[in-house]
Amino acid sequence: MDYKIIIDSCGELPPPYKKDDRFASVPLTLTVDGEDIVDDETFDQASFLAKVAACPECPKSACPSPEHYKNAFDCPAGHIYAVTLSAELSGSYNSAMLGRQLLLEEDPQKKIHVFNSRSASVGETLIALKIQECEEAGMAFEDVVEQVEAYISGQATYFVLENLETLRKNGRMSKVKALVASALNIKPVMSATEEGTIQQRDQARGINKALVKMVNLALSEADSLEEKTVGISHCNCPQRAEMVRDAILEKAAVKNVLLLDTAGVSTMYANDGGIILVM
Repeated sequence: MDYKIIIDSCGELPPPYKKDDRFASVPLTLTVDGEDIVDDETFDQASFLAKVAACPECPKSACPSPEHYKNAFDCPAGHIYAVTLSAELSGSYNSAMLGRQLLLEEDPQKKIHVFNSRSASVGETLIALKIQECEEAGMAFEDVVEQVEAYISGQATYFVLENLETLRKNGRMSKVKALVASALNIKPVMSATEEGTIQQRDQARGINKALVKMVNLALSEADSLEEKTVGISHCNCPQRAEMVRDAILEKAAVKNVLLLDTAGVSTMYANDGGIILVM
């Protein structure tokens, strides 16, 4: 095993990769109504969504400890990579960097690089797959880092939420605005900034119209579509994700489309019915 790719649990690993020793997931911990839930293979999406809906307070997430990352990095692989959710949204990146430093103090020859995805969810997944592509092409460690950092800079993340309660509870939308939006069935079209923060780009009345606007926005801002793998994560709405996929394929000849259900942290952000699009 010449390389290992570690992603935090905000990124969804496709089922085959969960059994691949070259990939590993480091779990965050979610807290809802005083209960801690580890975001690993035991995560129950339906149960979590029910707990979030019943709790007046916003669920919280806690990043893995530096020691947890250090243990993940301490493996026989010659090249070790980590991919974390945006450093603007979580302490996971800083924790991974500290874990890297802890291991390098014991073994200075280790080659470890931590990528700040500046994204989340399937954005992390696509970055992990890009690392694999570069490694399988036989690139040197430094060249992989350069290529993947360039890939991250060109990646764009968009999302539409069916349920605005998470935005309201975490202070990103006022209670009054959330109530008005819900009453009028207005759905914001959001995207990640270059730094990895969240911004509203558009809005529409009704989820389907908002998804169409999201697809049109993403395609208008993308280049070299024929070379792109598009990632779509959905929170408990596979048919909606397929609709987004089909809308993209009707308008563009992309390289590939990857559909995934959200894991724990992404479920917390997207909430029931949310769609995340990365390309």
